[in-house]
Parts: sequence; structure tokens; C-alpha cells
Amino acid sequence: MKLFEFKPKLVSCLKNYSKETFMADLMAGIIVGIVALPLAIAFGIASGVSPEKGIITAIIAGFIISLLGGSKVQIGGPTGAFIVIIYGIIQQYGEAGLIVATLMAGVLLVLLGVFKLGAVIKFIPYPIIVGFTSGIAVTIFTTQIADIFGLSFGDEKVPGDFVGKWLIYFRHFDTINWWNTIVSIVSIIIIAITPKFSKKIPGSLIAIIVVTAAVYLMKTFGGIDCIQTIGDRFTIKSELPDAVVPALDWEAIRELFPVAITIAVLGAIESLLSATVADGVIGDRHDSNTELIAQGAANIIAPLFGGIPATGAIARTMTNINNGGKTPIAGIIHAVVLLLILLFLMPLAQYIPMACLAGVLVIVSYNMSGWRVFRALLKNPKSDVTVLLITFFLTVIFDLTVAIEVGLVIACVLFMKRVMETTEISVITDEIDPNKESDITVHEENLMIPKGIEVYEINGPYFFGIATKFEETMTQLGDRPKVRIIRMRKVPFIDSTGIHNLTALCEMSQKEKTTIILSGVNENVHNVLEKAGFYELLGKENICPNINVALERAKSLVE
Repeated sequence: MKLFEFKPKLVSCLKNYSKETFMADLMAGIIVGIVALPLAIAFGIASGVSPEKGIITAIIAGFIISLLGGSKVQIGGPTGAFIVIIYGIIQQYGEAGLIVATLMAGVLLVLLGVFKLGAVIKFIPYPIIVGFTSGIAVTIFTTQIADIFGLSFGDEKVPGDFVGKWLIYFRHFDTINWWNTIVSIVSIIIIAITPKFSKKIPGSLIAIIVVTAAVYLMKTFGGIDCIQTIGDRFTIKSELPDAVVPALDWEAIRELFPVAITIAVLGAIESLLSATVADGVIGDRHDSNTELIAQGAANIIAPLFGGIPATGAIARTMTNINNGGKTPIAGIIHAVVLLLILLFLMPLAQYIPMACLAGVLVIVSYNMSGWRVFRALLKNPKSDVTVLLITFFLTVIFDLTVAIEVGLVIACVLFMKRVMETTEISVITDEIDPNKESDITVHEENLMIPKGIEVYEINGPYFFGIATKFEETMTQLGDRPKVRIIRMRKVPFIDSTGIHNLTALCEMSQKEKTTIILSGVNENVHNVLEKAGFYELLGKENICPNINVALERAKSLVE
């Protein structure tokens, strides 16, 4: 059996590639490239890096993800989900720390794909995904308040935490620039109403073109100079930088490893979620492990050129599909289009108002919030609501790393609690009714249980959460029968604690002159017990295939 299989979709798609398919990919790639431009700039700036680094990420990561990925139509690049993480890393460790964390995340993603763990990511509870996605949306919205209202903080530095940001906003709200506010509101309105008139041209692109032109005319002919643009805050370089390998030391790796795990987990979730959504639209099936390897490769190479973390982008992927993209060639063309824009048109980006980009990100955060889904989940069982709210508030108030870690722990604990509640342990001391053994009436006589024999029925997995429950059940009875039959026909698996518990029970029973008989052990559990050497202690004659044989064996011991 092979360790892993790496099968990029591009290879299979090129076997029957035609001119008609290329033309469809070409048009889709050009449109997606244009759509990706304002988002890449906005995500770059919001993350705390220069605008061209967002585009560089979209070019390099987008190219690699399409070249090596396991989805036909996936478009990769920077996404809003990473804004909060990236901003926090830069605040604490600088851009050098961001490069190291992204590289490590890339390696982790490759390992996830190599060891075929793509499917495991899908088992992360839905309330956790909704919780941190909604939390990220609130945080992104919070980071844009200053640009929406054109607030001025003087020499005071904006804190990195959620509460600190809002406190400084309220203190300086008297510095509001109404021209900035108008620009943001107009941008939001344009983006919101565009889908009613055009399904293919994105509202964010129309808003940036219209608002940038209007602000330029206002500055040139109206003398309104108080609207800050990208050029007022950043110096834009229209070139691909040289690759730079960061200096790696053990201390930096150790400190940034938890952050790298967060980037990798979030990147894996978002990319596989995007690919799954795309599969449902185009009727295809992506290779999750190949996709993770491609995502990892993109996050290893992109930061060497100054890029930021990247993943599959649902909005751009859907734009690709809606505009006729058929194969990964469309994604490659999208990257080439962005490269041409970077090299030849990037100087024009300096005229884009910061308030307009803030408007774009407000819409991004609104779409990401999924407030309808969030509201619907609040009607679910209390355990799900608990996970949802804790993950949400931890994401907003603290950070995403803490939210994912705590959310997963809570979800695991609640899951184990549910399993424990569903696993039943019953004691039968008089008779067994065969008609209650299945959903078919068998018309057999009841099986009588002789004196000195007890039958225990375990219905559910026998793991560390249940082992104590079984001990408590026997302790409550407090008697010492000659034979205990443990029916395990409905035990799907057993773990080390369960084996230890059974072993301790056997040893204790032998001291009390009580014989243990196992009945109906399934093949998986049987193999585990055999490998653990449990049967040597119990004796193979006390392993019975069903309750009838077990009762016969027990009768022979008590007579």
C-alpha cells in the first residue's frame, strides 16, 4: 500500500483538453484575476503588510494551488480568514515571524496530505467552524472602523485586542472625517446593489473604479484633500521581489509553532470547504490530500517572496465556476493576469481611497459572518450552543489560536459525554427474553439464569469514559456471584483503559473465586484483546460466541 498518492487535477484535465475548453478557461481566468485584485490589496493592507504583498500572494500561491491542487476549479490566494492571525503575528513577531510561521504551516499542510489526513479535517465540529468564522468577521469589521470614519489617533498606537480597539475608537470619535464616511457608505451601497444589475462583474471592482475616479476628481478640481488613499500610506513596488530564505532558529520555531498550527488548520478547513462547495456545483470530486499538499507547497514558496498565508477562496472559486472555468488552467491564467497588473498597472492603485477598501472589507466581513446560520445554531442542543458561543467570544476577545484550541477541547469533552450517555450497562439476574434481543419475534422460550450467575450487557463503545461507569455498576450491586457473564456483542471498539479495566476486573474476580465469561465479542474487539494478552489471563474456554454457549459454560461452573 502506498503511503500517499499525489494526483494533481491538472494532469487528468490536460488529457482531453480542447480549444473550446481553453477559451472558457481564458475568459474565466481573466475575470477572476480582475476580481481578485481589489480583494488581494484589501486583505494585504488589513493584515498589516503593504498592498503589493497581497497581490504577490495571489500570484504565487494562486499559481501553485492551481498547478498542483486536487480540485478542477479551486482558486487560491489570501483570504479574510487570515487577516486577524497575520495582523497579530506582525504585531508580536514582525514580518520575519510571519514568514517563519507561514513556512511551518506550509510544511504541516504537506504532512497532512502526505499522511492522508485530508478527511480528518472534515470532522471538526460545525459549531466551531461557524463560531470562529463569525468571530473573524466581527474582528475584521472592527479593524476597519478607523478607515471608515477617518479617525485620527495622534501619536497613540492602536491596540491589537478587540476591547482596546473599541476603547480608542470611542475616545477619538470626535476626530471623525465625514468625507471618509461618505466614501465608505457609497462603496458599500455600490457593492450591495451591483448583483441586481450584473452577475459577472463584481461590485467590489465597480466600487473601487467609480469611487477612486470620483475621489481623484474631488481632489484635483474640488480641493478636497482630506480623503486618504493607498499612496498616502504606502509606497507601492511594481515588481516581484527576490526570494529570501529567513533565518531559522529553534527559539522562533518553538514560539511560533502554535500559531503555525492555527494557520495550517484554518487553511485546511477553508480550502477543503471551498473545494467541497465547488464539487457540489460542478458535479466533480476533489482529492483532499492532493489539495492539502498543494496548499502546503503554496504556503512554503509564497512567503519566500514576501507573501502571506493563502488558502482556497470560496468567493473567487465560485466566480471562476460562474464564468465558465473548467480546469486548473483558469486558475493559472488568473495568476498571470494578476502578475501583468502588478507589473504594469500597479501604480494606479495608489489612488484607491482607504475608506473604499474599508467598505469592501465591511462587505467581506458581513458575508463571512453567516449570521443567519449563527442564529439557527442557537436553537440547537445546549452543548452545540456552548461550543459555538465560547469559540466565537474567544476569537473576538482573545485570538483565533486560543479559540480553536479551547473549542476543540470542549467539543471533544462534550462528544465523550454524549457517548458515555448513550452507552448503557445493564445487569440481568433472572432471565433473558429472546424476543427482546432483536426487532424480530422469534417465539423462543426465555433463557433462565441460574443462581450464582450474573449477566452484564454493555451496549456501546467501551473506552476510558465508560470503564469507571462499569466499575461503579458492579460496586453498587456489592455481591459476589460464582460467574459473571459480560455480553459484548454491542461493543464496537475498546481502548487501553477498557482493557485495563477488564484486566483488573478479572484479577479481582479470581481473588474472589468468581469466573469471568465474555460473550459475543466482535472481531475487532476480539483482535484487540488477543493482542493485549487478555485471553491468557481469562482463558480461551471462557470466550463464548453467544449467550447460549456462555450460559452453558456458566452452568457447568456452578453445578
